[in-house]
Amino acid sequence: MTPKIMIILGSGSDIAIAEKAMDILDKLEIPYSLKIASAHRTPNLVREIVKQGTDAGIEVFIGIAGLAAHLPGTIAAYTPRPVIGVPVDVKSAGMDALDSIIQMPYPSPIATVGIDRGDNAAILAAQFIGIHNDEIHQRVINLRKEYARKVIDSNESIVQAIDRPFINNDFLRIRDLEINKAEFDEENSGCKNKDAEVAIIVGRQTDVVVAKKITVILDRLKITHDIKVVCPIRSNRKFINYVKSMKNAKIFIGVSSNSSQVTGGIVGLTARPVIGVPCTNENGDDYRLTTVSMPPGVPVATVGINNGKNAAVLSGEILSIDNPEIVQLLDKLKDKKINL
Repeated sequence: MTPKIMIILGSGSDIAIAEKAMDILDKLEIPYSLKIASAHRTPNLVREIVKQGTDAGIEVFIGIAGLAAHLPGTIAAYTPRPVIGVPVDVKSAGMDALDSIIQMPYPSPIATVGIDRGDNAAILAAQFIGIHNDEIHQRVINLRKEYARKVIDSNESIVQAIDRPFINNDFLRIRDLEINKAEFDEENSGCKNKDAEVAIIVGRQTDVVVAKKITVILDRLKITHDIKVVCPIRSNRKFINYVKSMKNAKIFIGVSSNSSQVTGGIVGLTARPVIGVPCTNENGDDYRLTTVSMPPGVPVATVGINNGKNAAVLSGEILSIDNPEIVQLLDKLKDKKINL
């Protein structure tokens, strides 16, 4: 059984985070490999297992590391496959590791998940593979339903158990509530290319400059795309219409300097992978933490602040898993950047 995913730990002390990932991969029945190798103490070992793993058919790498967490970036140096980074809380509440992983230079993206979120890394890896594997995609959909069911069931196990004089537990009891799906008007979705492989959603007009960097790189990689400026808060119905209308999209990219409502809104509406590009706003604030720190079950593959180019490269790496032509285009893109 050839593994599809390789998990690499920077230290044996990170095994608890890896176990979160392995629990998910076991449930999804996706074969994987686990290795321990340090970017600083055993760099040659990292190089060899990544290069040989890629040649043997590994489709996604997951790097788990704390402190100066250079492991995911080192992995990315030796493979054209997508790399997911999991920062570990060792010191500084994991912020040192998070910034080491997320702030990668172009064209070397790391799909970063929240601190200690090995489970979300595994789900994200499954979403990547599910783009060209319908069976795995369906398993991801079923897993998301399990997470949703846990939230719904907690109303009975927690709320209904509360006994206080002024609480009315039977008012709009969730168990008996009819939950209607959001209305969807495909005719007024605002999309221009419903068959695009990548859908880009921009939360504010001021963030279009970052989004345009995405489209430039996607064009170079010959990846079809569609772009829409719409806010899930101010224009909720338009937002839902657009996401639902892009049912053929394989990847969604959310670009926003306004909290993280765009990426958070997208992941609630699709089981496809979502890439987040946090942007700085007019006050100099950025929202990388609220973009990357997603709860279990709904990961956002977050790239560096304002780094739309890396979001596009990451899209290419994901789609290249079963597309050799994109691999070649990525090689040319990266070689050109190195030789400038």
